[in-house]
Amino acid sequence: MHGLFITGTDTDVGKTALSALLLAEIRRRNINAAPIKPAQTGCRDGAVPDLDFSLSMAGMNIPSSTYQKMSVYQFEPACSPHLAAEMAGTEIDIAEMVIAARALADDFELILAEGAGGLIVPLNQRETMLDLMQALKFPVLLAARPGLGTINHTLLSIRTLRSEGLNIAGVVFVNTGNQAYTFIEEDNAATIEHFGKVPVLGTIPYCEQLTSQNPKFDDLPIPVVAETEKIVNQLCL
Repeated sequence: MHGLFITGTDTDVGKTALSALLLAEIRRRNINAAPIKPAQTGCRDGAVPDLDFSLSMAGMNIPSSTYQKMSVYQFEPACSPHLAAEMAGTEIDIAEMVIAARALADDFELILAEGAGGLIVPLNQRETMLDLMQALKFPVLLAARPGLGTINHTLLSIRTLRSEGLNIAGVVFVNTGNQAYTFIEEDNAATIEHFGKVPVLGTIPYCEQLTSQNPKFDDLPIPVVAETEKIVNQLCL
């Protein structure tokens, strides 16, 4: 099973935007890739927001049976997966997520898994998102904010991933707040590379289209597409 796990230093750091952009660009290169959002909270009326965002970006239309494999656990409350599962009277089982990923791998060349929140978000009373990463055995791509505070958050995440024996594919900054890119952000990247001993593969610039519910890769500004291409080139998929 060949894949990549996209996680983040925190919630709302741009994991979904990055996952969707990578999926669209990889599929544009005629690689039959598929997204999987193993656990999603904040669902309404059978829709899985993060998964739907990625499918829309890549222009993928899939049958309901495949959709279910791509989102094994769906919960309405917008909270931590372990709490949402408890409120629903169930428990998240990592084995079920791995089974779904393997089933997708029967039909797709590459699986792009998107986590929920950061690295140590609980999935149940015993296991966290890190346990799922270890079970899937995919290289991990870390989404991070480019601005002030990101050095500490990102280096802590890198240290945690490394201590768990996970392969770190790199770091990608995602500008979700339309902040100016200055010498501070440039130094943040250099500092993370120096202390973290991992490459910062690029920075996804702020893009208003990425705030919409149904984005299309072909409609995005050239700088966003070009940066995505650069990141995928470095991933050696």
